[in-house]
Amino acid sequence: MRFSFWPQLLQLCIACLVSTAMCVPVFATEKLIVYVTPGLDLPFWRTLGHGVQASATANGYQYEVFDSKNNDANQMAHVKAAIAKGAAGIVISPTDSKSAFEILAVASQSKVPVVIADIGTNGGEFVSYVKSDNYKGAYGVGVALAAAMKERGWTNEQFAMCTISLARKNGQDRTNGFRDAMKEAGLTNMVAIKQMQTYSIEETYGFVTELLATYPKLRGLFIEVDKPTLGALNALKDKRKNMDILVGSFDGIPEFVDFLKSGSLVAVGMQQPYLIGSKAADALFEAIKGQTPPKQIVVPILIATNKNINELLPIANKTVFGLEMK
Repeated sequence: MRFSFWPQLLQLCIACLVSTAMCVPVFATEKLIVYVTPGLDLPFWRTLGHGVQASATANGYQYEVFDSKNNDANQMAHVKAAIAKGAAGIVISPTDSKSAFEILAVASQSKVPVVIADIGTNGGEFVSYVKSDNYKGAYGVGVALAAAMKERGWTNEQFAMCTISLARKNGQDRTNGFRDAMKEAGLTNMVAIKQMQTYSIEETYGFVTELLATYPKLRGLFIEVDKPTLGALNALKDKRKNMDILVGSFDGIPEFVDFLKSGSLVAVGMQQPYLIGSKAADALFEAIKGQTPPKQIVVPILIATNKNINELLPIANKTVFGLEMK
């Protein structure tokens, strides 16, 4: 009978251990970094993920990537799954800037540090925001496209844009940067904006086909993301308009090299997603170690044209194309 108190004491000790474990911040339990991306169908996001993974591996952490497929509900489920796994931290490229606020609230409540890579947020708590200078990059594309149009004697001809979601901070910056450059060059005849939903080649092919039917005198196009640009170029080729309309683009894929050299593309604002990803993960590790990284980190954009693409290629092969370049 004198040992009858041991079962009760054992239960009490277990309860104390469980209670103590629940008080430990979630990020201390696993050496895992999670990247939550809008969509792995685009090379940009895959290359950004490679940058996150490289930093995670260098710091001795495991890496997982979750594809939200441009869906807010998927994104929330992925963040909750990362928290449940005990992730040390999350790098997220939000589906849009509005949805990011809710994600950050959930992560903050669970004491999981978050770094935002590209796109941006309307608010909330985060460690750092790593972004490209989208406004300046799109402005540079606009300057190049305006100059090319003027070289052909097109003084104030019609132009249109196929934009990424304008609910995203980066979409707003790209649109404003390009439009401002065209306006400063005296080109103010913008006739249409088509806003992407699926970010697919097929979607932009349809947009451009519709634009050509509605505006037969169209002379300029700005496509705000990489793969959809291929849809635009295909539409121009099929409608035999590829010699009559000048195209500027954003982001970068290996196919763009030949398009720039041939003149099918006038200019491309090439983000450096590998650098965005690696810098985002580096900032996350600083926070995990108790340091304070910069609240905003800006990665420059390469303005590629047929005049400088050969010079930029050694850099672009790694920081723009990443492991997509074979």
